[in-house]
Amino acid sequence: MIDFFIIPVVKLTIIFSICLFLIAYATWLERKVLGHIQLRYGPMRVGWHGLLQPIADGVKNFFKEDVVPDNADKAVFVIAPVISISAAIILLAVIPFGEPIHMFGKEITLYIANPSIGILFILGFATLGSYGTILGGWSSGNKYGYMGGLRASAMIISYELSMAFAVISVVMMSGSFSLVDIVTDQETIWNCLRQPVAFLVFLISGTAELNRTPFDMPEAESELCCGYNVEYSSMKFALFFLAEYTHMFVFGALVTTLFLGGWHGPWLPGVVWFFIKTFLIVFACIWVRATFPRLRYDKVMKLEWKFLLPVAVLNLVATGGVMLFFI
Repeated sequence: MIDFFIIPVVKLTIIFSICLFLIAYATWLERKVLGHIQLRYGPMRVGWHGLLQPIADGVKNFFKEDVVPDNADKAVFVIAPVISISAAIILLAVIPFGEPIHMFGKEITLYIANPSIGILFILGFATLGSYGTILGGWSSGNKYGYMGGLRASAMIISYELSMAFAVISVVMMSGSFSLVDIVTDQETIWNCLRQPVAFLVFLISGTAELNRTPFDMPEAESELCCGYNVEYSSMKFALFFLAEYTHMFVFGALVTTLFLGGWHGPWLPGVVWFFIKTFLIVFACIWVRATFPRLRYDKVMKLEWKFLLPVAVLNLVATGGVMLFFI
């Protein structure tokens, strides 16, 4: 009873509560970091240095009027943000946040599940999350939203190819699809040193998958009036917003797991190292948004098909050659 029900439920509650708290405050972090980079203060009014701003935003969105356009496909319009947030949150289930700990005479793992096909699970549900963006833009009955959905479908499908090839290179080196096995394999040397090309390709492709500047083509406020979510309001808009930050947190956790040694690190507990590395990747995503302007759409696609994808494929071939002849 304890092993099969109580401990999994307690782990699920603790892990999801901590992660959702950090995701909510990632919105505050981004606004503060962008403010300081641009010589502003950022949120300051609600709580000390605006620390209660995410709570105020949540309450505000909950009580705002929920508007559904008359010419929208109402069923799809409602379900699209649910798809986005559900696919994002479920990815947290397979992230290994730290090494196993011993409590009450039992070994407790700091992850909810460790499927043998963990990488495929991540790639599959990350793709499923993009359907929320595509369906949200298509169902809104707005041409700007429709254009944002088309851009999302083309860009996400394109950049998933180079991301998948980068991940395959890591899987080949580690010999396993399990995220726990990949972290364990990096005890002596991290994959960012063994696979520097795959690391860079994954970083760029992952940033594009997040729909964040300079790859925020599905939103593109200056061109599409906020694109795929232009007709959304109240909690439906908040779910899209929360899904974006959940994906950013999961992206930081994946980079940490696949390339930065996961929980491995000196002196501090493994779970602390994991969240430090994840925070640094999230901070880097915010920094990139504050630094680079939005690319032109054809430049975004050209970067993937004419540069990232060929580089990722060549790196995969080179990895296979090295493993065949030297390992």
